[in-house]
Amino acid sequence: MKKMLLVYILLISAFALYVLRFEYTSQVNSSWEDRGLRGDIGETYIMITFQSGLEYWKSPLKGFEDAGDALGVTVEYRGATRYDAKEQTMVIEQAIARKPAGIAISAIDPQSLVPAINKAIDADIPVVLFDAGAPDSQAYSFLGTDNYKSGVTAADKMAELLGREGEVAVLTLPEQQNHEERTKGFRDTIEERYPSMQVVEVADGHGDAMVSRDETMRIMKDHPKLAGIFVTEATGGAGAGEAVQNAGDGHALQIISFDTNKATLDMIKNGTISATIAQGTWNMGYWSLQYLFHLHHQLTVPAPSSSGENAPLPVMVDTGISVVTRSNVDDYYAK
Repeated sequence: MKKMLLVYILLISAFALYVLRFEYTSQVNSSWEDRGLRGDIGETYIMITFQSGLEYWKSPLKGFEDAGDALGVTVEYRGATRYDAKEQTMVIEQAIARKPAGIAISAIDPQSLVPAINKAIDADIPVVLFDAGAPDSQAYSFLGTDNYKSGVTAADKMAELLGREGEVAVLTLPEQQNHEERTKGFRDTIEERYPSMQVVEVADGHGDAMVSRDETMRIMKDHPKLAGIFVTEATGGAGAGEAVQNAGDGHALQIISFDTNKATLDMIKNGTISATIAQGTWNMGYWSLQYLFHLHHQLTVPAPSSSGENAPLPVMVDTGISVVTRSNVDDYYAK
């Protein structure tokens, strides 16, 4: 009798263990559709930029944080404090050592950061790039503006402002891919569509307001007939605006800038800057984290890329632009 009782106890225990294991396995294997796209607070995703204190990064970081809240994961923000590729490489190396669930990077330079980006991929850390890419790297995707197209849009707007004639210049950041593409789009469009317009100079504003101010004043002096200037980033746009304000000689100069920091918006409102190109910066941050989350959890479905190879994500995502002028500038102030 005791033996039978012992057998029953063993059978019941085994059955209970089976049920518990089945329930656990079912829970582990339950579909994301049933439990929703929710990660773990222990998952950490890192956003890395350069000149990390710039107001520009607030919007993509907000998108990154909003996605983190939606997915229930932890996000961190890191970046080079200066416009320095070596410093940003060091920040990426430090992030890799922490073995995060994924890294989103805005690349200061399309070439020098490639080894660090590839090192992260080799360590099984998913990487996506946003805002400024590194096409030769192994990063899974780039989310950002179609920068060539934005240069085309800026050229068309400049032609509209100038009645399709006059001398224009560009103030940019050489050797940074997104700025080079904006410049090329602008120059190509002026040359191809507007024969009565001429790009008389392309200068380096160093992404610095004071340098851009001084360069704008120099260009205005060297080219007395200068009618417009396209600045491919916001800090330089404010510097160009300051140069016009300080000139005090009544030199009418149409300025088209980039991005929507407060200084730029204020100058549009008072008429110093004619227009600026607004990027979909919140989208960059939000979808960067969504992509990293899907890569980390192996939820992506490979599809053919433009190169004909299967890719787990779209290799390029255009996050869109809009033109900000005095008529709609109030819509772009941070709420």
